[in-house]
Amino acid sequence: MLFAIIVLSVVLVVLLTAVLKVHPFLSLLIGAFFIGITAGMPLAEVVQSVNDGFGGLMSGIGIVIVAGTIIGVILEKSGAAYRMAEVVLRIIGEKRPQMAMSIIGFIVSIPVFCDSGFIILSSLKKALAKRAKVAIASMSVALATGLYATHTLVPPTPGPIAAAGNIGAENFLGTIILIGLVVAIPAVIVGYLWAVKVASKIEVPEDLEEGGLDYDEIVKSFGKMPSTFKAFLPIVLPIVLIAAGSIAKLSGFENGFVNLLTFLGAPAVALILGVFAAFLLLPKFNEETMTGWIGEGLVAAAPILLITGAGGAFGRVIANSGVADLISRMNMDALAGGALFLLVPFVIAAALKTAQGSSTAALVITSTLVAPLLPSLGIEGAVPLALVVMAIGAGAMTVSHVNDSFFWVVKEFSGMKIKDAYKAQTMATLLQGVTTISVTMILWIILV
Repeated sequence: MLFAIIVLSVVLVVLLTAVLKVHPFLSLLIGAFFIGITAGMPLAEVVQSVNDGFGGLMSGIGIVIVAGTIIGVILEKSGAAYRMAEVVLRIIGEKRPQMAMSIIGFIVSIPVFCDSGFIILSSLKKALAKRAKVAIASMSVALATGLYATHTLVPPTPGPIAAAGNIGAENFLGTIILIGLVVAIPAVIVGYLWAVKVASKIEVPEDLEEGGLDYDEIVKSFGKMPSTFKAFLPIVLPIVLIAAGSIAKLSGFENGFVNLLTFLGAPAVALILGVFAAFLLLPKFNEETMTGWIGEGLVAAAPILLITGAGGAFGRVIANSGVADLISRMNMDALAGGALFLLVPFVIAAALKTAQGSSTAALVITSTLVAPLLPSLGIEGAVPLALVVMAIGAGAMTVSHVNDSFFWVVKEFSGMKIKDAYKAQTMATLLQGVTTISVTMILWIILV
């Protein structure tokens, strides 16, 4: 009955978000109260569980999400994202334009939302397509799949951070970043190959237009862009600090230098220092930048914080409902046997993503659902938990279609028809998801 209640609560959340268009924050809270009340928990305990789950998760990753979002806004508004794109194009060369766009997407979407990244790089993508004489749809899919891979797999993107927090892996962000970068590479390669082999055969009206955007003029129109060092620093610095902190903790040594690295590598500290590094990108220090730009970051972070906190409440109620004790009394050998367990979060996340469209919501909800399973199955430690996050992320990218805002951004800014967008973008994300879960399962067999 308890499992039936949990399944019903998930169906309720999906119906509220996908059919009735209720915001995921309210849907998750309604689902949390539904589980607690129907499972027979004392009403006071239901309220306490909701409060504890919401606040507990925010204490671990709230600052990290806000700081990461601020960095993304500053990179977008200062022209740093353009600079990163320009550097990649210079290194890869214009003879491999789709590869360049895939790599640009891979890098830019680590701190910048994939929707925003696609929009701000759209003019550059079209100009390069004209210059290299390749189909705009091909360039669009290459950029979109590159953005999509790191958006769902690599912190400090909010979705993977939220999933890590929900399953108790917020202290292992260094490992999650490293494994996320590794797992994202095959996903990007699959997207690139689909862009070259399939999307290149799709024609949009703009392909037939003469003249149009000029690559050099587009680059000049960005104005004075920041230096390469300043552009990459807000991304690289937090990742390096978190990795160094993780290594320091694993070393087992206790001295002042190790303690300093551990402090600087704490995700909240590392991301705040990333924000300070992003200040070097500000064209001037005034109310517009120091209040306006940062304020935009806070506004962008708010719904993610609320969804993540509500997901924490949802997960805490599930945990307190007695499901963990029930699982511990069951024979879970089949699931605990290894990599096959990863199919559970993958399928849940894929079903949620396909039903309601939001990758972030799929990451949050799925991680809250599987969190009570993990201790009972003996899944703990940095690498196993990181691979669980990858499995959830793989599901959260499967698939992008008409209920996903990113699908419409890619379709509209590339000029594809809906049926072509299904063929190019939706199928590409399906292949990315299947590839990602396959690679994750292989890594589980090798590393766990």
